[in-house]
Amino acid sequence: MIRGQYSEEDEALMVGTNYRVLRKLGAGNFGELRLGKNINTGEPVAIKLEPKVCKAPTLLLEYRFYKMLGYAEGFAKIYYFGPCKQYIALVMELLGKNLEDLFDLCDRRFTVKTVIQCALQMISRIEYLHSKNLIYRDVKPENFLLGRQGTKKAHIIHLIDFGLSKEYIDPETKKHIPYREGKALTGTARYMSVNTHLGKEQSRRDDLEALGYIFIYFLRSELPWQGLKTENLRERYQLIGETKRTVPIEVLCEGFPEEFATYLRYVRRLDFYETPDYDYLKKLFLDLFERNFIDDGEYDWTRKLQILGG
Repeated sequence: MIRGQYSEEDEALMVGTNYRVLRKLGAGNFGELRLGKNINTGEPVAIKLEPKVCKAPTLLLEYRFYKMLGYAEGFAKIYYFGPCKQYIALVMELLGKNLEDLFDLCDRRFTVKTVIQCALQMISRIEYLHSKNLIYRDVKPENFLLGRQGTKKAHIIHLIDFGLSKEYIDPETKKHIPYREGKALTGTARYMSVNTHLGKEQSRRDDLEALGYIFIYFLRSELPWQGLKTENLRERYQLIGETKRTVPIEVLCEGFPEEFATYLRYVRRLDFYETPDYDYLKKLFLDLFERNFIDDGEYDWTRKLQILGG
């Protein structure tokens, strides 16, 4: 077997003494994501497997960040981290569908009500992450997951996958990282901030700007910089950045409540070192929700998932 690849023999893998590795759920830069089972309780878990020998190991760093976050609403529980034959394994709480999959399930458009409900939870997750001196740097719908259906957390949006996260407060000096330019792009081009496209060091403001583009994506079904044709990836990223800078926020948010434009204007004006006013941003959407909707706990996908579950 080629090092770093996975074989059917891995189906018999055990992680620690309690967790059996089962079928593949997905793959990423880290390696593979597998379904697992606690053999003592029968509880399903998710298991990330990263080859011990790989070009860019991230699992140890991700585990360290999970430890920094501790146990909080909207973040997966970590059960075990350690070696597993030729792999490093991270055993964590099994969650449900991600927001991109749910977007597909709802014919690629969410109602304003659902987007507001998502926004309130997503801002809270990023706020908590920032309170632990971390920035996320890869905000995208695929990294926000519901809790597993049939559990008390089924309606809670979780933030996962901290492989690209970074400490913005230096653990030694306790000071904010310095402003720099000429940085390589980190994140997903569709959602990354204008300043990230310009090669500027990321800070808290960039996570929040990326969230804003997700909200508009959910409302519009697509963003003006999707599907741009270029000769190569570098040119494409450059054109995406130029389009973000030149499309007025009013045009981007046209036809939707003014609060979405207000949000984007606010986060784009933040200074590199500035602490965002998360309460102000959440109140924007909470007030909008209370003026227009009833809090019945339902999202666009709620009944669709119930049908699928049945």
